[in-house]
Amino acid sequence: MSPIPTKQTLKFYLEDIETPIGKTINLILLFFILLSSAIFVAETYPIPEELFRILELIDDSILVCFAIEYLLRFWLADNKIKFIFNFFSLIDLLAILPIFPGILELSFLRIIRWFRILKLIRFLKFQIYIFRIGTEDGVIFARILLTLFSIIFIFSGLIYQVEHSVNPKSFKTFLDAVYFSVVTMTTVGFGDVTPISEKGRLLTVLMILIGISLIPSQLGDLIKQLLKTTNKTEKVCSHCGFYAHDIDAKFCKMCGTELIMNNE
Repeated sequence: MSPIPTKQTLKFYLEDIETPIGKTINLILLFFILLSSAIFVAETYPIPEELFRILELIDDSILVCFAIEYLLRFWLADNKIKFIFNFFSLIDLLAILPIFPGILELSFLRIIRWFRILKLIRFLKFQIYIFRIGTEDGVIFARILLTLFSIIFIFSGLIYQVEHSVNPKSFKTFLDAVYFSVVTMTTVGFGDVTPISEKGRLLTVLMILIGISLIPSQLGDLIKQLLKTTNKTEKVCSHCGFYAHDIDAKFCKMCGTELIMNNE
């Protein structure tokens, strides 16, 4: 009979990305996030009613898993108050709000479902580990791509949710919303797809503001990092292969393994 895992063991595996158990837990959660997002997108297309009910059942099951994850993290947290107001915890809480339909309006529940993609941010380090991104330039580039993808996905879902019912010809599917979000955030603005509701126009203003402020700053971070690393000495970790370390680093920032200089 296997021993019952302790709180510290459970807490370790929820954050761990190297041991088989830790990787499996993180892969499952990552898969649930992507599957849930794919279900949201699929439901914007005309699908059979039976398939729609199956997708809703799968999504409800994923929602229960997210709720269990949140409660487990809350139980394992040393400081419960600090946990509640932690950025990642607020995202997790936002993701499970649809489990309380009696508290929130149904229309609002549909809207906040699109924010579930933000849970990907928690697993950024795990994604870097999976794809073996070994340079700091690559890490920053991956963060930029994830940030832009999350923002475009969320705004596309929001604009679809508020415009589809009143403007179905322009916002027929999620792809139409993605097209509108991209041309709006890049300030191209072809004008062939336009929102007509007040909420849609407000979202459009927010998209433009984010597009002209976030994208240049993200690219600026990447350029500064490229300039910074031109004179940087690489220290390759013998355990995980990560080599975007500071010159005076003694331990790997990814796995904690002691770094060995090339001349040692």
